[in-house]
Amino acid sequence: MQDKSSAAAYASDEGTEEIVIPLRPHHGMCLAYFKGEGYSNGFTAHMAEMLKIFLEGKKIRLHVDTDEICSACPNNLGGHCEAGDKVAEYDNAVLEKCGLKAGQTLHFSEFTKKVQEKILAMDKRKEICGNCQWNSICEEQKSRWA
Repeated sequence: MQDKSSAAAYASDEGTEEIVIPLRPHHGMCLAYFKGEGYSNGFTAHMAEMLKIFLEGKKIRLHVDTDEICSACPNNLGGHCEAGDKVAEYDNAVLEKCGLKAGQTLHFSEFTKKVQEKILAMDKRKEICGNCQWNSICEEQKSRWA
């Protein structure tokens, strides 16, 4: 897992074409609805920065464990999520519905297209993460991947 300062390294254009950023599969849904709210100011700023970086065309590696976004989360306790089992269920459901596998590498845009087509457009998001504390944010707006 990366530390909070690693986002700057991902943002650099120089020599980063082949960098692959670890991403929890369920974060593909979180990022679709992210609007600047989160667990803490540091987490929110980091998530906004990572969204910008992902949208620049980076490759990701689907990772059912703490990832780059988690690096700034106050629920990340020494590299382990406080809600580990719950979010792992979210991750595995996203992988299954999108026909993807943990460890798979792909472009972020390819991943978000699958999330939109297989989950969000099919109205299956709530089945996966309807019990999330941020559910109301997702319900009140349209996916940015649509």
